[in-house]
Amino acid sequence: MRLAVTRWRGAAFAAGLAVWTGACDLRHAAVLDPKGPIALAERNLLFDAFSVMMIVIVPIIVLTLWFAWRYRASNTKAVYTPTWANSVRIDALTWLIPTVIVIAVAVLLWRSTHRLDPYRPLESKEPPIDVQVVAQDWKWLFIYPEQGIAVVNQLVFPAGRPVSLRITSDTVMNSFYVPQLAGQIYAMAGMQTRLQMLADQPGTFVGRNSQYSGGGYSQQHFEVQAMSQADFDAWVARAKQGGTPLDATTYPALAAKSRANPITYYSTVEPKLFDTIIDKYRHSGHAHSAPVRR
Repeated sequence: MRLAVTRWRGAAFAAGLAVWTGACDLRHAAVLDPKGPIALAERNLLFDAFSVMMIVIVPIIVLTLWFAWRYRASNTKAVYTPTWANSVRIDALTWLIPTVIVIAVAVLLWRSTHRLDPYRPLESKEPPIDVQVVAQDWKWLFIYPEQGIAVVNQLVFPAGRPVSLRITSDTVMNSFYVPQLAGQIYAMAGMQTRLQMLADQPGTFVGRNSQYSGGGYSQQHFEVQAMSQADFDAWVARAKQGGTPLDATTYPALAAKSRANPITYYSTVEPKLFDTIIDKYRHSGHAHSAPVRR
């Protein structure tokens, strides 16, 4: 008896520890803490799909427990039918319910896929800010063509204003991802992809490469800051004053493999550097077959 009580307490403690640990992880799950409309819509889509699938999972759990109790060895009232082979009602439930759920999830994903198209501009009274993104080993380069500056491992923009990203890679395939603001999208050499973001309010977020790309992959993070328009203008001014030029002469050194790169500012950028990086792989015959969408 004492051994049974000890085992019960141990199981209860293990279950409580699992719940507590899961709660801690939930607080740090950035995808569940959106700070922009795109990330919020993606989180709601996750919840909706989960809720629809629970229509199957919950009855299965309940019926499993009920069957175990109903047909336990000590229950002599349960009917034992070893020759049972077919039930129209069970077959109907087995096929119709999953079919309805699959259709519901398919419709949900179809509608959300078009509504959350990463190439689709966000509706806003504010004009979008254009940023060109280049994935390197193992860092991220952000070029601001309108402001004439570039930054390594830091993406800054005004809160409440859409950000339109053009993304490519100057190395192997990478995956651009800011969990609290937008979904992930791939960065590939010789082509560009697009992504739209918007932060509801000022804040600091974490961006990362979610596609393994070599030895420095684990350190390929970048800082994302959403701030007021006045603070953004001041940030641009500081970058122009404290940075160095980024051109065809200085770019090769930046593109070389390096790890844990600090935030670095470039006061000027060679015109069309982003397009030059893409064209380099097209002319070498290594471009991807997917079309470039502008």
